[in-house]
Amino acid sequence: DQGVKLEVKNEADLERFLARLTAGVSLPTYLKAFDLTLAVLQEPGALERVAFELAEDAHRENVLYMEVRYCPALHLKQDLDLHGTVDAVLRGLSEAGRRYGIQTGTIICGIRHLSPKLSLELADLAVAYAGRGVVGFDLAGAEKDYPAKAHREAFDRVLRNNVNVTVHAGEAFGPGSIRQALHYCGAHRIGHGTRLGEDPKTLDYVNDHRIPLEMCLTSNVQTQATPSFEDHPFRDYLKRGVRVTLNTDNRLVSSTTMTDELDRAVGTFDLDPIDVRQVLLNGFKSAFVPYAEKGNLLRHAVLEIDQELKRSEIATTESERDLL
Repeated sequence: DQGVKLEVKNEADLERFLARLTAGVSLPTYLKAFDLTLAVLQEPGALERVAFELAEDAHRENVLYMEVRYCPALHLKQDLDLHGTVDAVLRGLSEAGRRYGIQTGTIICGIRHLSPKLSLELADLAVAYAGRGVVGFDLAGAEKDYPAKAHREAFDRVLRNNVNVTVHAGEAFGPGSIRQALHYCGAHRIGHGTRLGEDPKTLDYVNDHRIPLEMCLTSNVQTQATPSFEDHPFRDYLKRGVRVTLNTDNRLVSSTTMTDELDRAVGTFDLDPIDVRQVLLNGFKSAFVPYAEKGNLLRHAVLEIDQELKRSEIATTESERDLL
C-alpha cells in the first residue's frame, strides 16, 4: 500500500529473509534488519495499525501488560514529526486497550550512534508525554564506540522530570557499559545485561538494588551476545536472586513471541512451575507503572498464575505483602 519494494512476496518468504539476516551475526549487522521494517513505518496510519496489531497479538497470548519501545526519530522520512509518531502509536495502542482490555505503555528510545542533541530532543518528548502513554526513556543501539555517558544530558532531563529509565547495556559490550548505564544514566532497569556476570561487584550492586534485567534469549543468541541458549546466563542470574525478566526484544526480526521465550526458558533451563511464577512476577514487579496500579496488576497476575499452578498441583505460599 505504501509503494515500498521488498525482496519477498509473502509472509513465509519474509520470515526466511529475516532469519538469514539475523542468524549468528554481530549486533550492528542484526540492527540493519530494521531498515526493512522502518521502510513501511513512515506514515501515521501504518504506525497506528502496527501498534494496534502488536497489542492485539500480545492479548492473544494472554499478555496483561506490555511496554512497547521505539525511536520516533526513525519515522520521519515522510510527513511525520516527533509528536506525530507518538500520537499515532498511542492511538493504535489505545484502540487495542479499548477493544481487548490489554494495558500498554510506551518507552521512547534514543539511539547511541545518533547525536546526543537528538537524544535530548527525545528526552523532552518523553517528558511531554509522561503520564499520557509514555512510561519511560531508553538508549538503544550498538554499544561499542558509542558510550551511554555521551547522552548523559538526556538522562538528566528525564530523571529530573520523574520519567523512568532503562538502558540497553552489557549486550555486546562488557560490564563497563552496565556501570555507565547505572551511574551516569541512572538506569532503573538494564536491557539485556548478558555480560553482567563478568563483574561480581556490579552484579551484587544490581541484585542489592533490585534492578531488573530485561533478558531476551532468542535475540541474544542471534546477535552472539551469548554463544548458545545453554550458555545464556539467565539461569545463573535467577539462582542468584537477580530480578530477571523475559522479553521478546523484536518479535518480527527475531521471529519470536512471549510464549516462545517462556517455552525456550523452561526447556533450556529446566525451570519448574515455581521458577516460572517467579520470572513472570518479576516482569510485573519491574513494570514502569505507578505503585497502586502495579499492585492491581500483580494481584491479577497472581490469581491467574496460581490458578495454573493449582491445576499442576503446585502450592505456593508467597503473600501479597511480599509481592511489591
